[in-house]
Amino acid sequence: MRLIYTLFFYLCVPLILLRLLWRARLAPAYARRWSERFGGFAPLATEKTLVWLHTVSVGEFLGALPLIRALLQDNDLQLVITTTTPTGSERVQQTLGDQVFHVYAPYDLPLCVNRFLHRTQPRLLLIMETELWPNTIAACARREIPVLLINGRLSKRSARGYARVGALTRPMLKCLTEAGIQNRADAERFQELGLRPEATHITGNIKFDLTLDEGLRGQAAGLRRDWVGDTDRPVWIAASTHRGEDEIILEAFARVRERATHNPLLVLVPRHPERFGSVYELCRERGFVSARRSERGVLDESVQVLVGDTMGELLLMFGASDLAFVGGSLVPNGGHNLVEPAAWGLPLLSGPSQFNFAEVSRLLSEAGALRLVAGAETLAESALELLEDGAQRRQWGEAARRVSEGNRGALEKTLELIRRYC
Repeated sequence: MRLIYTLFFYLCVPLILLRLLWRARLAPAYARRWSERFGGFAPLATEKTLVWLHTVSVGEFLGALPLIRALLQDNDLQLVITTTTPTGSERVQQTLGDQVFHVYAPYDLPLCVNRFLHRTQPRLLLIMETELWPNTIAACARREIPVLLINGRLSKRSARGYARVGALTRPMLKCLTEAGIQNRADAERFQELGLRPEATHITGNIKFDLTLDEGLRGQAAGLRRDWVGDTDRPVWIAASTHRGEDEIILEAFARVRERATHNPLLVLVPRHPERFGSVYELCRERGFVSARRSERGVLDESVQVLVGDTMGELLLMFGASDLAFVGGSLVPNGGHNLVEPAAWGLPLLSGPSQFNFAEVSRLLSEAGALRLVAGAETLAESALELLEDGAQRRQWGEAARRVSEGNRGALEKTLELIRRYC
């Protein structure tokens, strides 16, 4: 089955490259550094123990950042961090610079993977969440390189997809040396697909081990002053939105403004940078006085919508807000990270599609910190209720903070797993 998969992948390479060119129309970085995707880069020479950590994009990298910082405390380790997207690559370089070696992950083809392994010589591969590639894992198994899945998660939807190619999935999962899984339900789904019970460990979600230091808190306070000055103007952030969600959010915001008493500010942050410009134009077309975050400076009180068109500032912007809606959830995308706004103590709204964060969503909902909404009308009603009622907003926010703080500890469990091998 893996042979068939490999042959099919080779046949698809021209289409994959055409897709990169297509995406490069709006994000030019997709047209660069193609050689890295085929394992082409200067060999890495080091006498340290080399650990390869793969994170797909920005979200996975930020989720792994507490783990990365902990591993960097060991001077005997050299980290190689790979991503698949330019935004993820940019975030790695901006955050860590030359503390790590960074390239794009190789395509899951034997020639590409073997070239990558030959040029890096890793002693251990760490895979974040569900980024499982059959040829990569098989190549590591042949070279006796331990492969650890960390912060593993597997939704019901993803499990059904893997089950359809069980002949490919089962041998791949059996090759995993160890797997740290976020919760028991996900662990059971992994085991049904072939993960060995003795290799399965419930470690929790390391995204809960987020640290908001005093420097970041000070920056957030300064940003809020830039936005609203010393007024009590409430700030509603709609984060990580996808195509098809912005229209719903703007419609809901228009309804909120009709009845709100405190001139709320909407901070609208698209998930993908290639949409920054089009979302800004959409806001203006809908009649809102709009500004861009990239313009910096102090906002005039006439600004109604601020488009978050910068990278790497979402956590900071949560800290300057009063209410958060988390996107990728009004469309069937499975939602995005609810932990970051919860750590800031923000009341939370999101859409019904939560399969990527089902456990976090459940914990926050049961604690009274999260409400799931289905469209513009219910979103507007919930947002208006929280924007107008400061006491209720604080109650929800404290519930979110308690969930965030009460689920810490996954980082240390994950580090204990990794220390068995390096």
